[in-house]
Amino acid sequence: MEKDGREERGKMTAEKTRKMLKDEGVEVTLEQAVMILEFLRKLGNMAVSNYLKKKDEKNSRPIRESEYR
Repeated sequence: MEKDGREERGKMTAEKTRKMLKDEGVEVTLEQAVMILEFLRKLGNMAVSNYLKKKDEKNSRPIRESEYR
């Protein structure tokens, strides 16, 4: 998709974030909205990575059984 100033479909922008929060009664600056989006993207990436890691672990056998498993 071209990046000539047009938004990508489905891409969350700082301005959309700011409007959504304003609709919920939370006022943030554009800079704060950017930081919120960066945090949520990092959190989302960690959640997906953790899920995939656990999914792989379920298919493998531990070397030694632990009392915590």
